[in-house]
Amino acid sequence: MNFENILVSQENGLAIITINRPKKLNALNKATIEELHNAFESLENSDSVKVIVITGSGEKAFVAGADISEFAHFSVENGGRLAAKGQEMLFDFVENLSTPVIAAVNGFALGGGLELAMACHFRIASDNSKMGLPEVSLGVIPGYGGTQRLPQLVGKGKAMELIMTAGMISAEEAKDLGLVNYVTTFEELLPLAEKLASKIMRNSSVAISAAIKAVNANFEDGTDGFEVEISEFGNCFGTQDFKEGTTAFLEKRKADFPGK
Repeated sequence: MNFENILVSQENGLAIITINRPKKLNALNKATIEELHNAFESLENSDSVKVIVITGSGEKAFVAGADISEFAHFSVENGGRLAAKGQEMLFDFVENLSTPVIAAVNGFALGGGLELAMACHFRIASDNSKMGLPEVSLGVIPGYGGTQRLPQLVGKGKAMELIMTAGMISAEEAKDLGLVNYVTTFEELLPLAEKLASKIMRNSSVAISAAIKAVNANFEDGTDGFEVEISEFGNCFGTQDFKEGTTAFLEKRKADFPGK
C-alpha cells in the first residue's frame, strides 16, 4: 500500500496507521480521508491483521482538525455532502469495522481529529494531549459524528459544555470523563497500544467482532441491542473458535483460536 499522507506498518497481527502530515499537524483533508478509508478497508480484509492502531506522526498532534481551507467557501449543499461523505467513508466505517481499532492520541486531537478518535473502539493518550471540538468558534458544528459520539462517551451535559465553549481538555481530564482509557508518556504510548493489542489478540477474533457489533447496536436508532446480542451469542456456537475455546477450557490448556 503506497500512500502520500499516511504510513502503514504490519507486524505479528498488529497494523499501525500513522497520519503523516506533520507540517499541517496531521489535519484531515479530502485525500487523507480517502487514504485512511482505503487503508482501513485493506486491513479489515486481511486475515493476518487482528488489531489496528491509529496515531499521528510527531509529538504535537494526533489530528489537529479538518483542513479548513478545503471547505471555507462551501455552500449549504456542499457542506451537507462533505459531512455525509466523511461519515460514511471514514468515521462510521471505522466504528463498524470487525477488527478492533485503538486510537493512540499523541498530542492535539481537535475537531475532526477527536471525532476520528471517538470513532475508534477505544482510546489511549499521551500526557501532552489536548482534546476538544472547537467548531462553533468557526461558525459551524461538528460534522463527523462529534455531536453524537461525545455525549455517548462523556454524558450530555459535559458534551454540551465542551461543544458550546469550544474548549480543550487535558489527557487526564479526558481520562476522568471516560473519553480515554489510559494516559501515559509520549514515549510509552505505542508500547502501551501494543501491549493492549497483544491482550486482545489472545482471544477469539470471531467473538470480538461479534461483541463489537452487539455493543455498537446499543447506539443505533431503532435497533434492539439485546436482540443483536442474543443473535450474535447464538452465532458464536457455530464457530470453530467456540469449539476450540470451550475444548481448551475443559482440557485446561491455552486456546489456539483459528479465527473462524
